Amino acid sequence: MTSIATPTEPDRDCAICPRLHDFIAGWRLREPEWFNAPVPTWLPEGGLEEVRLLIVGLAPGLRGANRTGRPFTGDYAGDLLYSTLTSLGFAEGTFKARPDDGLKLKGAAITNAVRCVPPENKPVGAEISGCRQFLSPTIDTFPNLKAIVTLGSIAHQSTIRALGARVAAHPFKHGTRSEVGNRVVFPSYHCSRYNTNTGVLTPEMFINVFKNVRAFLGD
Repeated sequence: MTSIATPTEPDRDCAICPRLHDFIAGWRLREPEWFNAPVPTWLPEGGLEEVRLLIVGLAPGLRGANRTGRPFTGDYAGDLLYSTLTSLGFAEGTFKARPDDGLKLKGAAITNAVRCVPPENKPVGAEISGCRQFLSPTIDTFPNLKAIVTLGSIAHQSTIRALGARVAAHPFKHGTRSEVGNRVVFPSYHCSRYNTNTGVLTPEMFINVFKNVRAFLGD
């Protein structure tokens, strides 16, 4: 698995957000075999220049990416995300919910607005803005980036701010698209089990977002 090196990624013991730092420290004691650190951006084998699509989630799940070290790996959200990406050619291989499953991204990268797992999956405002110092350069490091899918309103708002634009001018609304500079942002409801169980998001709604991305990229 390829990831971006600093300064686009926080240090393993990043203490910018004391609450998140202490939360991870506690889980390192409880589960020393887990990843328990800021989860790095996942890149395709072709590296930065291959990336035309960036997917921005909210934050690692406690028993998902915080455990495995790969975004959206180890919880239900990954099942829906990676099956969708594979069906539309943004990934290849078989997703088995572990970082050594051999799954590969194709022309896409995946990151989170907040790189550290937050208690109850709820980062606070200062943590979201604090981690934007990594999100902004992450976006800028892809020379051929054209499309960004934002999963959920918090990830969307942080991405818009990272792009230097006003949230009011680019509000979150599932299934829409918004031009921000030379990139197009595609907002989607987060692919969490809660959203799919409650009917906020259906697999068809989610797949349609990425179909729109594929059509936009012209592949």
